[in-house]
Amino acid sequence: MFRGFSSVSVDSKGRLAVPSRYRTLLSGQVSDSLVITLNPLDRSLWLYPLPEWEIIETKLAALSDFDMQSRRTKQMMRGYASDCQLDNQGRILLPRELREYAGITHQAVLLGQGNKVELWDEDGWNTQRDQWLQQLGDGNGEPPDSLRSLSL
Repeated sequence: MFRGFSSVSVDSKGRLAVPSRYRTLLSGQVSDSLVITLNPLDRSLWLYPLPEWEIIETKLAALSDFDMQSRRTKQMMRGYASDCQLDNQGRILLPRELREYAGITHQAVLLGQGNKVELWDEDGWNTQRDQWLQQLGDGNGEPPDSLRSLSL
């Protein structure tokens, strides 16, 4: 289970060092094979261990091609999915197209999201996080129906 926040640097070749706590989880997988794709909901990337990505592939395949949103989600997530491996230094290479989509240049953040890791440009994350926190604060203390049953 991936969780937590990490700030990382991206080198001039587009490589980032995966934090050791995530590498430890990945070493328990069948291999160090990962799949990185764009997040169709935000300007960020999703990084999946290969076994988790295979579950997502199955879910995507079950979506109808006759529903426009489903088809577009499949096109985006599958079309931009790239296989990657951890190198000997625990780094992964982020494809240029995906770095450009997410606006990732030199500093990035990783957010553990259970079955995957979300990767954001650090400035983009800080801006988005602050907007979301402001929106939560504007809600007059009443959670939306989807969160009413969540006890924290």
